[in-house]
Amino acid sequence: MAIKRVAGLLLLGMSGLALAQTSAPKPKYGPWGVDYASMDKGVKPGDDFFRYAEGTWLRTAPIAPDKARAGYNYDMPDESEAEVRKLVEDAGAAPADPKMRRITDFYGAWMDQAGIEARGTAPLKPWLGRIAAVGTTHQLVALMAEPGFAAPINIGVSPDSKDPTHYTVDTGQARLGLPTRDYYLLPDAKYVAYRKAYRDYIIQIQQLAGIPDAAAKADAIIALETKLAQDQWTPEARRDPVKTYNPMDRAALNKLAPQFDWTPVLAKIGLGKMPIVVVAEPSAVTAAGKAIETTPLATWKDWMTFRFISDHAQYLPKAFDDARFGFYGRTMQDVQSQPERWKRGVRLLNDYLGEAVGELYAQHHWTADTDRQMTELIGDLRAAYKEKIDNAGWMDEATRKEALAKLASFDPRIGHPAKYIDYSAMTVSRSDPLGNAIAADDFQWKLQLSRLGKPVDRGLWDMNVQEVNAYYNPLMNQVTFPAAILQPPFFDPAADPAVNYGETGATIGHEMGHGFDDEGRQFDAQGKLRDWWTKESADRYTAHAQKLVAQFNGYEPIPGVHIKGELTLGENLGDLGGLEAAYAAYRRYVARHGEPAVIDGYSGDQRFFIAYAQSWQGKAREGALRAQLLSNPHSPEEYRVNGIVRNMDAWYAAFGVKPGDKLYLAPEDRVHVW
Repeated sequence: MAIKRVAGLLLLGMSGLALAQTSAPKPKYGPWGVDYASMDKGVKPGDDFFRYAEGTWLRTAPIAPDKARAGYNYDMPDESEAEVRKLVEDAGAAPADPKMRRITDFYGAWMDQAGIEARGTAPLKPWLGRIAAVGTTHQLVALMAEPGFAAPINIGVSPDSKDPTHYTVDTGQARLGLPTRDYYLLPDAKYVAYRKAYRDYIIQIQQLAGIPDAAAKADAIIALETKLAQDQWTPEARRDPVKTYNPMDRAALNKLAPQFDWTPVLAKIGLGKMPIVVVAEPSAVTAAGKAIETTPLATWKDWMTFRFISDHAQYLPKAFDDARFGFYGRTMQDVQSQPERWKRGVRLLNDYLGEAVGELYAQHHWTADTDRQMTELIGDLRAAYKEKIDNAGWMDEATRKEALAKLASFDPRIGHPAKYIDYSAMTVSRSDPLGNAIAADDFQWKLQLSRLGKPVDRGLWDMNVQEVNAYYNPLMNQVTFPAAILQPPFFDPAADPAVNYGETGATIGHEMGHGFDDEGRQFDAQGKLRDWWTKESADRYTAHAQKLVAQFNGYEPIPGVHIKGELTLGENLGDLGGLEAAYAAYRRYVARHGEPAVIDGYSGDQRFFIAYAQSWQGKAREGALRAQLLSNPHSPEEYRVNGIVRNMDAWYAAFGVKPGDKLYLAPEDRVHVW
């Protein structure tokens, strides 16, 4: 349930007010925390609040040629990446500290383009040789289960949804070469063109590797993936935590999909002692098993070969790397050029040695004062949520009691982990970037295995300290805000408190709200997948939620491509409920400190909503937006503003929105989460 947005700023309390009114440093953006230059005051707030807050920026700001999107959420990572680069390059080529040496060797191997070109395709040979040596379907599925190789299903280790204090084994459908099943199945000309480009890419990758009969093999690979896609679950269906929780013993697994040789394969990869496997999408796993049986072994080997080369093309000579970018970047996302090499290297460090890098980042970019202010803001949000739950008219007393218990057990983590992952068992070479990637995959798998049989470690983080993002984990009932997100515009100690509540507060509220959205609400105070709602409360909640589904189904960001209201429901509920809670928290602040002065003609409530809208500054290339609409549970930024504020009574009051304004909804048509 991680949100693909930057988790907000914070500040508040008397300290924030004092900073904003004294000679302390000025806000980074504008006189009180938002950028006037981005606004278009010629737009009526009630007609298009997103463009009122961001219209000039939307018209004039370019999307960088190496990006699919622009805006705070996509540009802020540039800062943290530059900071990581400096930390790594300042350490030199051969630092004495083994932790730092592991980082610099990984980065150095990636940056050695001359060495990569000189080695050519030689690094591929041992891995492709293992695929070529496969002679039976038993050997095929055994190899598919190993780190680094593609498979039609995934196997992993995670906390058990019904007992989140212990780990379990899980399996389900795996990703294919195109972003989602829709790209294989939709008949529109746009998707036909994508499929043709994908075929060309498969041919190109094989030809670069010297593989004969590339066209015929490409046709067989696409036919195989199309067959798999037909039986995969939709993104909407995969959001259901009950339907995707199907624990099975060996007998049930062998009945479900005997082609995967469950008993010997699980034993081979270290899971032989685990009696139960939780299957996420049973029908898709069955279909994948049948495909193992009915598809020629040679086609599966061709598919694995192509996928191995494609998945690791960035570690190979430039021709491979350019081919992969040409399809996945330029064709699918409309991105014009590759990011600079060092940026990609930093992103790989974040992927494979993320906590080692994060430990360094936190030492330089985290302060006790930020910790203190964030704790204060979370406290206000917790109080606001308690008030909301206490007064929720649709919630009966039995459900309310459980909801308050869940709120009380929220575990907020900010800044950085208390303990970092130890990477000392991971082998890194200064001259083998492909080998480093496989070694990292192997390390992560062994790390998962090492947790089996032990209590779930609640101290683990699912995001890096240097990541500009935030998330809620329903199994742990935790909200997590990494250090990198707590910077302007999302956190600015010098900004007006209304700004910090509208940006950081709404983000914290969003994450806390995931505990009560359509998916997260199915987990209790201990993180167990358990229905703790009475039927009456659940029915009333669902009626509210379906109204929001209908609203978002009506939005059409690309002609012919609508937002999927069911797919985005959880995030839309998080946005709306989070903004409701953040506004209530802001009014608590005002009650303590007095009604704020009007600044440059804007009241405190107006500043709150403008800050919220600017926090969603963003635009996307059409290819990236299309992929988002088909598969991503987050609505595009415009609708995370306009689609949310039009349900907020306080927004109508703040800006005098009346019938006839384009965003106006009659009071009875507005959705209130709380």
